[in-house]
Amino acid sequence: MSENPTKIKFMYRDFGTVLVAALLGIIMVAVPLIVQWLIAPSKKTKEKLETYECGEVPEGSAWLQFNIRFYVIALIFLIFDVEVVFLFPWAVVFKELGLLAMVEMAIFLVILIVGLAYVWVKSDLDWVKRKVKYASGRYERIQLKENA
Repeated sequence: MSENPTKIKFMYRDFGTVLVAALLGIIMVAVPLIVQWLIAPSKKTKEKLETYECGEVPEGSAWLQFNIRFYVIALIFLIFDVEVVFLFPWAVVFKELGLLAMVEMAIFLVILIVGLAYVWVKSDLDWVKRKVKYASGRYERIQLKENA
């Protein structure tokens, strides 16, 4: 059974649009990089190869360990931020979806609230933890007021 030739033509036109958009994206990334590579001065000096510290003289190595709290807070933010993005399309078509969609979203929100409660109970939302198992350095001298 042969396909309708006009249907195939429309299919190629649709894929052609995607191909043109992909090529345009590649060109818009590649052209500035190539132009920069051609016109930028390439004389490397000791000062140019140093770590940039916002105009300050760099102190120590750039390869230092950050406290894990920075990453934990960032990951928690990303998780909840991305999950909230799912609420907007659902809210737009809520009336069309009916009761089943309401129940599914309620389950989704309960899971989010349980996750939030979990990180709150573990005190991962606190910037400076009160009981750090291996406290050292600047966190040893922090004076915290305990709530009575």
